[in-house]
Amino acid sequence: MVIPARLGSTRLARKALLAESGKPLVQHVYEAASRSKEAARVVVATDSVEIAEAVSRFGGEAVLTDPQHASGTDRVAEVARSAPERFVLNLQGDEPEASSIAIDALIRAIRADGECGMATVAYPLDDPLALADPNQVKVVLDRSSRALYFSRAGVPYPRNAGAPGGYPLGHAGLYAFERETLFAFTALEPTPLERLESLEQLRALENGVPIRVIVGPYASRGIDTREDYDLFLRRERARSAS
Repeated sequence: MVIPARLGSTRLARKALLAESGKPLVQHVYEAASRSKEAARVVVATDSVEIAEAVSRFGGEAVLTDPQHASGTDRVAEVARSAPERFVLNLQGDEPEASSIAIDALIRAIRADGECGMATVAYPLDDPLALADPNQVKVVLDRSSRALYFSRAGVPYPRNAGAPGGYPLGHAGLYAFERETLFAFTALEPTPLERLESLEQLRALENGVPIRVIVGPYASRGIDTREDYDLFLRRERARSAS
């Protein structure tokens, strides 16, 4: 499993190293990943010596990657090229509450699926504020649990609120790739919908690459803003006090 983490995040500066919980954010993500029973190895892929040193201090493994990479998936692909594993997981570096159960379910699913070289995770979204929040990505599925579309908008639109299948699904920042699919994906040019929504996974859909989606109680909120981080701190302190 590879955790891409960069220092120059735009919406929350230096978020990978924020440590008001007593640990840098990247450590929380690393520890969440390490709770997986199916992942054989956890590596942080970063463009920052500071992040690599922080990972080393808490006993984790970090690899310095090309600072010119346009996305975290490009960093994951660089690490994967020097690793033998057939399947590669990408856990975004701002997902400190990622579910190890979701990680393990995703690994098992992509191992068993002979048609999709890319898979991800979704969960029922029952918070109307999250549905309206552009930082909360939503996904719509077909009947085979393949992704039809990802959006920052509140999709599907509930024109017929009582109709079956009208429930929204939140998307978690966790992907599994078959290695050749990963390399092919990162070789593709960014696409119009990807640029419009600022969602990299739309590049796969626009190029006809199917994405299997595992749905379960895997709610996980990434850290995009200072407000997100403050809410995470409250939850973390509540867990520590219990």
